[in-house]
Amino acid sequence: MWKNKVVVVTGGSSGLGQAIGTQFARAGARVVLVARNWERLEKAAAEIRKICSDVELMLLRCDVTCQDEVDFLFRRVAEQFDSIDVLVNNAGRSVRGRIVDTTPEQFQLLFDLNVLGVVRCTRGALPLLLQSRGHIVNIGSLASKSAAKYVGAYPVTKFAIAAYSQQLRLELSGDGVHVLLVCPGPIKRDGERLYQFDETTGIPESAMQQGAGVKVGLIDPIKLADKIIKYCELRKPELIVPAKAKLLFAISQISPTLGDWIVKRST
Repeated sequence: MWKNKVVVVTGGSSGLGQAIGTQFARAGARVVLVARNWERLEKAAAEIRKICSDVELMLLRCDVTCQDEVDFLFRRVAEQFDSIDVLVNNAGRSVRGRIVDTTPEQFQLLFDLNVLGVVRCTRGALPLLLQSRGHIVNIGSLASKSAAKYVGAYPVTKFAIAAYSQQLRLELSGDGVHVLLVCPGPIKRDGERLYQFDETTGIPESAMQQGAGVKVGLIDPIKLADKIIKYCELRKPELIVPAKAKLLFAISQISPTLGDWIVKRST
């Protein structure tokens, strides 16, 4: 199904983005890896080529918070392939801090990356996605559905991605474009974080750990990438991992008080 299809992955130089690029390459796709850091992109490409020596791989440096760079990105992809079959909006970051201490400026910076970066890339890819009747994959979080303590503006940005994904589904379904929202828990990673947390005070040490202290196992990025590809093939609207989190989300909609109690007990 994916042989010679063109897959663009933002935030593709490490972690889940690299895993998604790897698994699409294994499936025969032509992969465009996008990130801000060229050295990390080259390292990710070398790792992918170890697994898929015959992969057609394109590397593009782009800061998704800069409209000019996003415009250049999609011009280059159009020149090279004249097609996009899958856009994976993976670029983003988490933060830590008390919400009452989070400044408007900090909200703005995170919103520009986590939300407006997705908007810029989606708009840039859309003309070619409409031609291919392709796929938009937006990487959200469990925080797209339920907030938690001590993660600053992060849940606000991820809730926005959930709403944006639903609006895209509603408006683009008649055009044949599939939209998938992916809401994973904390993802297992090798090495240090790509982004280091800003210095914070007044929050528990556990909140600084991966997943901000949520009592859930770390997710294997390769296995999650395989699920994402499968959900694209089935053209499903949403992927939540672990699936048991759906129960919390349903309870929170029916009883916010009970939902809050569960979140406090599980973090």
